[in-house]
Amino acid sequence: MLKGCLNGARGRDSHAAVPLTPAELAADAARCARLGVGAVHVHPRTDDGTESLRPEVIADAVGAIRVATPGLPVGVSTGAWIEPDPLARVAAVRAWAVLPDFASVNAHEPGAEVVAAALHERGVMVEAGLWTVAGVEAFREWRVPVGRVLVECMTDSPEAALAEAAAMLAALPVAGPPVLLHAEGAGVWAVLGEAVRRGLDTRVGLEDTVCLPDGSPAPDNAALVAAAVALGAR
Repeated sequence: MLKGCLNGARGRDSHAAVPLTPAELAADAARCARLGVGAVHVHPRTDDGTESLRPEVIADAVGAIRVATPGLPVGVSTGAWIEPDPLARVAAVRAWAVLPDFASVNAHEPGAEVVAAALHERGVMVEAGLWTVAGVEAFREWRVPVGRVLVECMTDSPEAALAEAAAMLAALPVAGPPVLLHAEGAGVWAVLGEAVRRGLDTRVGLEDTVCLPDGSPAPDNAALVAAAVALGAR
């Protein structure tokens, strides 16, 4: 499965085509779905562009995407940079009137398992975000059901990202949830190729990179998805 990660924490100052509003996210999701993505991951924003977990912000973004692409699974982030207090994140999740299909929880963040439990209680599939081997070890202690593991390589070089991926994959439980392998920055395309080689889910989009495989600037999310599909991601 190829997932489109449409915006992340990135703003228009880093790329003019980053979708921020519900309408922009919906249009990008539709374009990417036509190219072959099986799901999208988004960071909903308030009117001033601030990431938010507020019920109305989540509802507007998720609802717009579902209208534009019925049946396409939609996920959001619960990263601690959006709301540092774990209990406030839990309260936000419990207040959501419109539920995403899945949500990512970074295992290394304080209160991660409590946030994951709140999502599970609401019927939202939990994605465990693992950034380091230490994060993998923290995840192994969880007792919350997880639908997918995100092995996320944050080291900004292809060689280091591939080494990081290998170390985290080796540390995962043998019989665990499905794995989605991806990177951010300069390691994106090398790690995406490794995910294809291993038969793992992967993702691509302006959250992770603003460059095409040849290093040239990517015009938009659709161009990144098309490049990933050309490299064998589906």
